[in-house]
Amino acid sequence: MELNQKNLDNLSNRISCPEYDRKSLATGIVHIGVGGFHRSHQAYYIHRLLQKNDAHNWAICGVGLREGDRNMYNVLIEQDGLYTLVTQHPNGNIENEIIGSITEFLLAVDDPQAVIDKLASETTEIISLTITEGGYNFNPSTGAFDFENPEIQHELRNPNEPKTVYGYLTVALKKRRANGLPPFTIMSCDNIQHNGNVARKMVLAFAKKQDPQLASWIEKEVSFPNSMVDRITPVTAKEIMDYLKNEYDFQDKWPVVCEPFIQWVVEDNFSNVRPQLENVGVQFVPDVTPYEKMKIRLLNAGHSVLGITGAIYGHPTIDACMRDEVFAKFMRVFMDKEVTPILGSIEGIDIEEYKDNLAIRFGNPNIKDSVSRICSESSAKLPKFLVPTLMENLEQDGSIKFATFILAAWCYYSDKRIDKDGRPIEIIDAMAEQLHEAARETTTDPLAFLEQESLFGNLINNERFTELYSEMIGKIYWDSNIKKYMRDVLGE
Repeated sequence: MELNQKNLDNLSNRISCPEYDRKSLATGIVHIGVGGFHRSHQAYYIHRLLQKNDAHNWAICGVGLREGDRNMYNVLIEQDGLYTLVTQHPNGNIENEIIGSITEFLLAVDDPQAVIDKLASETTEIISLTITEGGYNFNPSTGAFDFENPEIQHELRNPNEPKTVYGYLTVALKKRRANGLPPFTIMSCDNIQHNGNVARKMVLAFAKKQDPQLASWIEKEVSFPNSMVDRITPVTAKEIMDYLKNEYDFQDKWPVVCEPFIQWVVEDNFSNVRPQLENVGVQFVPDVTPYEKMKIRLLNAGHSVLGITGAIYGHPTIDACMRDEVFAKFMRVFMDKEVTPILGSIEGIDIEEYKDNLAIRFGNPNIKDSVSRICSESSAKLPKFLVPTLMENLEQDGSIKFATFILAAWCYYSDKRIDKDGRPIEIIDAMAEQLHEAARETTTDPLAFLEQESLFGNLINNERFTELYSEMIGKIYWDSNIKKYMRDVLGE
């Protein structure tokens, strides 16, 4: 049986299905960048709210801006926006539920005007984003908007022919203002510290170049709440589709796999109305800063610590890394010695318990989160997840050896592109070639990799750091036994 709206009644006696009338819903949220995480997180929260009959105006219209979004578009159109959420517990229990909160999907490359009209629609209250760290179009070192992007240049010359998220947001806001409508809220759900502030800064930078009067209106009227999101959501393996077919006798062409843990902390700052998501466990707070810093510095950085070293060693998944005592200990001591001291206290959070839970989550044997996924776009991740911790510890004379080791390992990973057994490492990164070219100079200049100022800022000028980095580079390049040097860092 195909998964679609007309087959829901037949499926409802086999698997949990939406209990609300999807045809009667209005789309109050337009989400740009529909992927696995959005469907396991925000769309799941909205689904839960709809199940409680608290959200009939808050269904989601998905938007894909790129040709690369076509596969997701095709599947969700074919399945009427429905998909299965497969929640895998560490003890082997599996919960399966069909999610119905996405009721529309638009592909901008096919019909840009339809996307503009949807964004500008009177019923649209929130534009939410999961466009990845690299989608914000800024220099990682300076934080400045990148006006050299050819698509941005096109949009500045042709405001009514948007290509990027910024072009679409500004043309839609201009249309709303002209029609006398209030603005929508722009809500980032990406793993960037102060993600709402970043979105605001980038939108205003673009708008001021394109239309200064519009920019003034946006600055006064549009809210950009910061938010902290968390749920491990690996790439869906074919085995999950086979499992649903065998277990429930229906075909879902793109289900989502996730862990049971879920968290969403949102700054209560909206342009107009918002869904009552506190009724399903979302925390609305005056300031998300301590929560997002905790999550980015511990969970996201912890993932990268395991991913970079795991790729070099040859561990295929994060749970495999956690079954390796050296890797598990390295990650925990990094968290204890280099991250925890700079976090401070966080209201309502037991940091030790949080770290204990991270170890359980990372080690979940049923969440086969690939090392290659975790390492993907490391050039957009490490400057935000890891480098700030290193810099703060340099300022405070704290421990830097674990973070420094990971940067040295990242250089080796970018240069050699093979694991300890000579197998090629899959590297998915927009800067892959630039990283490779910088790293390959390391054998003649140990600091060559650090000369990428957009990634490392002025770290190359810190003598304490460069001495330790050079020492670690020498060891890793002399003998690629990554585990041996992880033990050295641990003092074993």
